[in-house]
Amino acid sequence: MSDKRRNPQTGPRPLTPSRLEELALAYVARFATTQARLRGYLQRKLKERGWSEEAAPDIDALVERYAQKGYVDDASWARMKAGSLLRRGYGARRVGEALGQAGVDEAMRAETRPGAAAQRRAALVLARRRRFGPFALQLADDPKVRDKQLAAMLRAGHPLDIARRIVESEDADALEEWCESEFGDY
Repeated sequence: MSDKRRNPQTGPRPLTPSRLEELALAYVARFATTQARLRGYLQRKLKERGWSEEAAPDIDALVERYAQKGYVDDASWARMKAGSLLRRGYGARRVGEALGQAGVDEAMRAETRPGAAAQRRAALVLARRRRFGPFALQLADDPKVRDKQLAAMLRAGHPLDIARRIVESEDADALEEWCESEFGDY
């Protein structure tokens, strides 16, 4: 490799303040991310490459500056991620876990928590995709099959009452109406 920044015997050169800024800017330009993920990325790069200055880099100030400029917006990222997971059929619990792992604080997770109708729609999406309940090719009369379907829905983050209602249902049209109703009877 003829890269001027790499010495084959000593490895990559330590990061400078300007190079750290370039890495941060390239990361936020490429990925929609949270402040915590950007901070983790920069810490990982510092650990891999080292630091050229005497004083430690102020990663928190860099991340805060990017947040103020709007390059990193935890709230919009959380809404986008929650919507994506719900459309894929994941439940509220799994959405909250994913946001928590990304470093989104509890208050912001509470704001993006889906309502009852959105939870029912997400459960229905999963049931259709995985062919559970009335969407199965053959209705599952075997309790073991129903238990497996129920367990899969619970692992996906759906509440027990919603999962049970879908798995035990035999009428797909009635489920569709129940999911679209403003007040689902639990």
